[in-house]
Amino acid sequence: MPTLRSATLSPVQAATPSPTAATTPRAAKRRFTPRRAAESPDSAQFTAPHMSPLAGVGPMGTPKMLSASPKSSRKRLYGDFVAPQKPKWNPRDPAQMQAVKEALHVATVPSCGLVCRDEEQSRVFDFCKACVQQDKAASLYVCGCPGTGKTLSINKVKERLSRWADEVGMETPDDLSINCTNLGSTSDIFSKILGKFQVRKKAGGKLSPLQQLQSMFSHKESAPGRMLLVIVDEMDYLITRDRAVLHDLFMLTTHQFSRCILIGIANSIDLADRFLPKLESLNCKPLVITFRAYSKDQIANIINHRLKVLEYDVFEPLAVEFCARKVAAASGDMRKALGVCRSAVEVFESRLHDSSDQGFGVVTFDHMDIALSKVFKPVVVNSILCLPQHQQMVLCALANTFQHCKKKATTLGELNKSYIEICRSSQVPAVGMLEFSNMCMILSDQVCKHP
Repeated sequence: MPTLRSATLSPVQAATPSPTAATTPRAAKRRFTPRRAAESPDSAQFTAPHMSPLAGVGPMGTPKMLSASPKSSRKRLYGDFVAPQKPKWNPRDPAQMQAVKEALHVATVPSCGLVCRDEEQSRVFDFCKACVQQDKAASLYVCGCPGTGKTLSINKVKERLSRWADEVGMETPDDLSINCTNLGSTSDIFSKILGKFQVRKKAGGKLSPLQQLQSMFSHKESAPGRMLLVIVDEMDYLITRDRAVLHDLFMLTTHQFSRCILIGIANSIDLADRFLPKLESLNCKPLVITFRAYSKDQIANIINHRLKVLEYDVFEPLAVEFCARKVAAASGDMRKALGVCRSAVEVFESRLHDSSDQGFGVVTFDHMDIALSKVFKPVVVNSILCLPQHQQMVLCALANTFQHCKKKATTLGELNKSYIEICRSSQVPAVGMLEFSNMCMILSDQVCKHP
């Protein structure tokens, strides 16, 4: 039967089975008072379900202050660091729509810099910087598929080289950019280089521009004082039967007092393999840098980088990824990717005009799918669309004959009858039998080329 003393003990003391606690109540009180239990950092972690209900109360029986839950503390901690959302795009605003199209235009040079070509730009810059520091002529050949950022990267390097020369106090080289598609003749390229050195032709006109350049770079007295950075774009157009112009151009950098830093840009990957052996035998082999096709991640990064100048979201992330995957799998051409994005914006714009909904929106996956289907048509479809009208009608007659008659072969006369019926229904005059026969032969040749 419990005594009065045991009934007046604190619940914690009563629940303690240790004999030491019973014999030394003052020590037990010092160890197990509710105040110290509440101050212990580990007490909450080891609270058992069978403990007394009074174990969680503070002194004087008042409940303890509950601490904030982890969720609420996270909310208070990170609430101030949530990225602000961009304002919504108003596609019905002509100014905003024009800004989007300009950002995606091929001719627009990103003001925030060029991405995904840092390694190639560094190699070209190191080459140009070494030429300026050593005061020595040299040549560089840049190749890659169309739309891989070759010309844009070289222009960025040219600007960077000028800034570097000003910073270190060296003489900034002159620059000359030549697009070979604008040349009337391949040999005109030497006239442009000679004109940049501000050298007039001799009165007798006995020496050609190439010979004047060769004579100038062979003597120290006639050599120019400043280096000249010559950027030759679309170098594929300089290829002649004997390739003499191409060889003479690179040989200008081998003369003792030459002042040319030559950078050639071409789309042909195998062009270097075709003319490099000859240049190597002439002791003027250039350094070769290849720009590889863009990957899907690079294409998506470039598109998003261009759209950073806008203050609103234009595309769904899935739409950009879809475009990047499709273009990377086909060619890796960044110009084509930008064209697809512009086409998707135009599809979205046309649907917006047809709709009476006044709400805003973004370019979705469906808009991008329509734009991609316009660009990446099958080869057979493109070939048919490029055919003349009557040849297309012959194909329609052929399909009509096989579909209705369910034959695997037909005669030229039966095909001609079907062709005349289609011309009559389309109100287009039919051609004669001889010309019809020639069209069939031409179509047969097309099938052999594109089986």
